[in-house]
Amino acid sequence: MAESKFTRILYVPHDHLNESFGVLKTANPAADVLVLVESARMTSGRNWHKERLFFLVASARQFARSLEAKGFTVRYLQAPTTIDGLNLARAEFGPLEIHCAEPSSYRQMAALSEFGVHFVENDFFLTSRPLFKLWAEKQKTFVMENFYRAQRMRLGILVDNGKPEGGRWNFDADNRLPPPKGHVYPQPLSFEPDEIDRQVLAEIEGRRKAHPEDYWGDGPSGVWGTTRAAALAQLDDFLSNRFENFGPYEDAMPRDSWSVYHSLLSPYMNVGLLHASEVIEAVRVRFQQGGVSLASCEGFVRQVIGWREYINGIYWFFNDSYRESNGLAANRKLLPLYWNPQATEMNCARSVVEDLRERSWVHHIPRLMVLSNLALLTAVNPQEYLDWMRQTFIDASEWVMVPNVIGMGVHADNGQMMTKPYAAGGAYVNRMSNYCGGCRFDPKKRTGEDACPLTTLYWDFLDRNREGFARNHRIAQQVKGLDRLSDLPEVRARAREVLAKLEAGEL
Repeated sequence: MAESKFTRILYVPHDHLNESFGVLKTANPAADVLVLVESARMTSGRNWHKERLFFLVASARQFARSLEAKGFTVRYLQAPTTIDGLNLARAEFGPLEIHCAEPSSYRQMAALSEFGVHFVENDFFLTSRPLFKLWAEKQKTFVMENFYRAQRMRLGILVDNGKPEGGRWNFDADNRLPPPKGHVYPQPLSFEPDEIDRQVLAEIEGRRKAHPEDYWGDGPSGVWGTTRAAALAQLDDFLSNRFENFGPYEDAMPRDSWSVYHSLLSPYMNVGLLHASEVIEAVRVRFQQGGVSLASCEGFVRQVIGWREYINGIYWFFNDSYRESNGLAANRKLLPLYWNPQATEMNCARSVVEDLRERSWVHHIPRLMVLSNLALLTAVNPQEYLDWMRQTFIDASEWVMVPNVIGMGVHADNGQMMTKPYAAGGAYVNRMSNYCGGCRFDPKKRTGEDACPLTTLYWDFLDRNREGFARNHRIAQQVKGLDRLSDLPEVRARAREVLAKLEAGEL
């Protein structure tokens, strides 16, 4: 091996695809060789959604090609593990120091640390891990609203002389409209695959044929681009066609639009193709141009500088054992309907899983109030459900899913993160969607063959957890409602029947 002209190997994970942040912001084409590793662990061994896998791999390969076009020496390596790939790089270029931005998961952090990688700060978020820790250590409870308001002040977003613009911090009450009848929603963008996309798809198809057990779902659907240009096009489409009505309908679940007015930016942000700072700046400029309500602007800003930053901070503030939490002792196997939408006659669950199977994405309310709500009410094991979410969603980074599932979705952490479980019966779904129209189940009924399973299971869930929730001020009133149910024995019996049929894929 000839002596290398390079002085460093810069390792770029598949979710650090940005030249201006992470380890690449100091990259020098004359001194650094850039390495990306596509590990077998990343592409096989689990039921990965085909669309999700396609997006992650194709985006990274597109990014590698863009770096080569700018004069960098780049190695895109395929290896059994990331460490094996880095060893291949050293075999070619010599025992150079390896540098990387802090990884986005505990597991990768541990593996790279043990291998001796030198870390620079992960700046793919607006809030560093140490800064979030400083905030969290001063809190009695980790209420996201408190963090969000502090963020607004710190970053100077939608504030005027220390006061919130419009006189209110929170416009959630204005942003909960159900889907309007006969409404025409904007059509999402579509992207044509190029030669890199087609090559990645061909490889995935080859592996899928050999190991069908490793793959799930359709794809690619054409709604997710794999380049920086596609990410910027998606941002522009949101600002031009969706931003104005984002707020009022951000919680709506219409059957006739899978995207509603959502930005569809989370996959691009979670792999680094877009940074929160540029998204917020673009939103600020568009808002100042007029035609977008403060409620819509605040609602979107809340998701980016509030919820997204909060979730990442919580992931790193709690230790790695947090993902194993199971405070409600929920141990039912994952229901068949999560893999097969035809395994249920519930319109809401079937429609959401069909959308997910087709595009690897549904927005936050179907995730929380249909998929996670059902897992919570049926006592599905939190780790099984977490694994399913990680394998299925196109934006399912580890830091995203662990707090969202364990802390919010299935309340497995005994309230460390959220002050109440997000449990709901059929009435919520009926109010915020049009799934219930034409469904054979009645959201108003809790007993009988046509009773909505969510309604039945909601009361059964409160009954099963009555003692623990009676002292929770945010749900105690609902628990007291059990005392007004004259048919509680029948509810319990119907719940047992519903659970058995859901387990068998027959309801």
